[in-house]
Order: sequence, then C-alpha cells, then structure tokens
Amino acid sequence: MSRLWSRLGARTAAVALLSVGVAGGFYLGESQETEQQGTIARVAVEVDKTEHEYQRERQARHQVRSAQQRGAEYQAKLRAAKAAKEAAERAKEAERAAATRKKEREAAERKKAEEEKAKKEAERADSTASRPFEGPVPDSCTEFSGNRRTGCSLMVQAGFGMDQFPCLNKLWNKESGWNHKARNPSSGAYGIPQSLPGSKMASVGSDWESNPATQIKWGLNYIDGRYGSPCKAWQHSQNVGWY
Repeated sequence: MSRLWSRLGARTAAVALLSVGVAGGFYLGESQETEQQGTIARVAVEVDKTEHEYQRERQARHQVRSAQQRGAEYQAKLRAAKAAKEAAERAKEAERAAATRKKEREAAERKKAEEEKAKKEAERADSTASRPFEGPVPDSCTEFSGNRRTGCSLMVQAGFGMDQFPCLNKLWNKESGWNHKARNPSSGAYGIPQSLPGSKMASVGSDWESNPATQIKWGLNYIDGRYGSPCKAWQHSQNVGWY
C-alpha cells in the first residue's frame, strides 16, 4: 500500500473516530460541541487535501504509464520498420542472386550450344575432308597433283589409255574444277563428276560426300556405261552442253 493511501486511511479513520466521539459526547456542554465541530472541520480539510494529492499523484502515474505505452508502441514501430527494411533488402538480394544465376545459366547454355555447334561443324568438316588417294600412281600420272593425279591413276586402272585423260581433265574442269565439294546451286548436282543427285555415288561408297576417289570411280563407271570413253563424253558435252 502506498504512503498516500496510508495517510488517507489514517485521516479518514481519525474523522470517523471524531464523529463517533462527537456522537458519544452529544450531551456535553455547548463549548465542547463547538470545539469538536472545529476539529472535524480541520480534519475534513486535511482529508480533502489528501484526496486532491491522491488524485494528482494518480493522474501523474497515469501520464507516466501513457508515456511508457507510447514509447513502447514507438519502439515496436521502429522494430517493425527495421524488420520490414531488412526483409525488403533480403528480397532484393534474392532477386539479384536469382538474376545472376539466370545469367550464368544462360551463358552456360550459350557456351554449350556453341560447343555443340563447333563440334558438329568439325565433324562435318571431317566428313567432307579430302581423303588422300592410297592406290598406285602410274608414272604417266605423276605430273599431276591432287584430285587430278587420283583421277588419272583410277582412269588407267579402269582400262582407259593415257590418251583419254586430256578429255577427262577438260570434262571435269568444266563440270566442277575437280572440286570434290562442288555443288550446283540450281540442280543440286554434287562432286567432281557432278552426279545428280549426289547420293547416286553411294553405290560405290558411303563416303561419297568426302572421298574424291569414290566420286571419280563412280564418274568413270558412268562415262564407261553411257559413252564408252572420256573423250566421247567430252565430245557429247561440247555438242549439247552436258554429259
């Protein structure tokens, strides 16, 4: 119990006792009654004063509690604002991390695609690379080089005389320049003999796209079966523009 309540209780009790005393001594003399009434009045003033102090102290405590509550609410708002800011920063950091991972993933995918493309191009280049002729080369063909030497050697092996090679050389110079990768953009004819379509040469070998020897063998077979000799094929080409 607070000191204020103690004072208030004591003085209230004193007033009550005086009142009882007044009631008990009602029949005393008038002078005593007047004195008792004065005492009661003074006690009442003290009680009122104490009550006023109590109310003022009570109001002060209420103000303190209100201020404390407002302070606590303000601190709670500050903590909530700080938590919200930290959450927003974490969300932004997560977004940045996600964006970085996405860029890294896209870069890795592009790199993988480029590597696969380069690998396919390398495989294609390897599949279409010129294969060296491994057969015997007659002395009469050593003056030539590259695909012409191969063509000369295979022509002799096929049973044609060397007098036929000038015609074969002119024919395939006109058709492809002896380029085993030559492709006619209009007709689609392919290779040294300009087979149409190029896949016909697969009857000689599956490497018809890349092996000059395979193309030349097919071309010599075609010339032999259709015209009988390279010079007759060249003559037909001069007459009509194709063979």
